[in-house]
Amino acid sequence: MSDTPLSKEQVEALLLRGPFHQWLGLSVVSVGEGEIELKATWRPEWVVNAERGYVHGGILATLVDLTADWALVSRTGRGVPTVDLRVDYHRAAMQGDLTCRGKVVKFGGQISVAEAQILDGEGRLLASGRGVYMTAPAK
Repeated sequence: MSDTPLSKEQVEALLLRGPFHQWLGLSVVSVGEGEIELKATWRPEWVVNAERGYVHGGILATLVDLTADWALVSRTGRGVPTVDLRVDYHRAAMQGDLTCRGKVVKFGGQISVAEAQILDGEGRLLASGRGVYMTAPAK
């Protein structure tokens, strides 16, 4: 577990070690005790329906998962494996950057719960979800 809080820059450096996170165009807006806000920069490759132009649900589910996961970084100092994930879709995501907000619901020694919301540029809720994560200390 992390004894000292990680800075926004430290969290972003850890997050962007993953090539997939880089491809998603992620940046860390803010990090607090058990909370995180990320920005995902729009990519045309996210579109699943060329005629309507909306984003594939898998991208939204990915953002829910990784945002909830990284909300735990203030306690773990690292990303953690997902045990279970639930995602609800509220409206279609159209072209534009996305805001991703995550917060810890329950931190435990072995298993923790966190949730996330994905919003469009107008602040409308696109997707939300809750995940269970393995937060046992790394061996």
